[in-house]
Amino acid sequence: MAAVGSSGSTAAAGPGAVSAGAGALEPGTVSAEVILSVEEAASHSLESEGVQGLLQPFPDTSARIPAHRRLKYISLAVLVVQNASLILSIRYTRTLPGDRFFATTAVVMAEVLKGLTCLLLLFAQKRGNVKHLVLFLHEAVLVQYVDTLKLAVPSLIYTLQNNLQYVAISNLPAATFQVTYQLKILTTALFSVLMLNRSLSRLQWASLLLLFTGVAIVQAQQAGGGGPRTLGQNPGAGLAAVVASCLSSGFAGVYFEKILKGSSGSVWLRNLQLGLFGTALGLVGLWWAEGTAVAHRGFFFGYTPAVWGVVLNQAFGGLLVAVVVKYADNILKGFATSLSIVLSTVASIRLFGFHVDPLFALGAGLVIGAVYLYSLPRGAAKAIASASTSASTSGPCTHQQPPGQPPPPQLSSHRGDLSTEPFLPKSVLVK
Repeated sequence: MAAVGSSGSTAAAGPGAVSAGAGALEPGTVSAEVILSVEEAASHSLESEGVQGLLQPFPDTSARIPAHRRLKYISLAVLVVQNASLILSIRYTRTLPGDRFFATTAVVMAEVLKGLTCLLLLFAQKRGNVKHLVLFLHEAVLVQYVDTLKLAVPSLIYTLQNNLQYVAISNLPAATFQVTYQLKILTTALFSVLMLNRSLSRLQWASLLLLFTGVAIVQAQQAGGGGPRTLGQNPGAGLAAVVASCLSSGFAGVYFEKILKGSSGSVWLRNLQLGLFGTALGLVGLWWAEGTAVAHRGFFFGYTPAVWGVVLNQAFGGLLVAVVVKYADNILKGFATSLSIVLSTVASIRLFGFHVDPLFALGAGLVIGAVYLYSLPRGAAKAIASASTSASTSGPCTHQQPPGQPPPPQLSSHRGDLSTEPFLPKSVLVK
């Protein structure tokens, strides 16, 4: 499912989820609108308080912090549940005995439901006026056809990615897939450097190396026969599918950001456009891969309540994440990814008899640590680097003030980098 949300990252939002920010995250994050930055929010707050506000660390914010903290906790819960539940539910439905549903039909149904949902939301925004809605869609989709066609490429990639995920989860344990799928952070970072000329800190490069090492360890454990293997599964095909899915996710997110920078399209309009292309391209993929079987057995062959749950999770889960992710900063999204890995592993032990050996625990631990380190803001990364450097020096202070000179003024501890404040809103991006 490819969903565009109101803010942004990698997160964790389900496959192909995108937000209306201005950059590529994570699983998207990629967007068309930029949320108010921390600096702008701080400046507006100080202006509203006047000169006296400059003399106080954070005037009149104590009442707002608890509410924002609750929103962050709610966002964390939604991100964790959506990340883990989608993978576990797909794995459950694909390993049940009996008739197996066609994955291509599930991808198409998710796109149809997503598009219809966005259409209803646009209808509500127009206050139920059908004429205004029709004129708006005519202008946005047909008259501005160039912007509409730009979405065909990411929609094609997201449709391919969703089908590949079914292949990967059908052939890999849920916990193994969840860990390996974090390679999308690596691919998104590399494409951002190549296509957008972004720079990464040394801590981020180190975390990417750590991430790759952890995934390699987990795959070595899988290749060595760790854990039970269901009859008919092909771990090699599963690994190839998840790697291709990560490559497509990274490229689509960065490409989407590049072509839509400066676009003024609304969140739900972009989702509707992606849904239209996704439905058409999904039908083409269905006809090419399973057309004969679907024509013989029917479109909804093998559908059970559990399968419908997967479809609804794909259709609405990404949209829900796209809405709440505006309250989640990069650290929270990284924490949500780590929690979802742990939750998927625990649930796999209970549901599928998954066996956690020391090799898997080591690889998963490295991936969780890498995700957290990569999600740290630049200010925190520099603080970690400076702390490690200063640890090698002796004495509490290495600076000597020249004789006769007054000591330098001490800056207030509250006037530091606003981006490191835990409860201030940030410009965050989702893919």
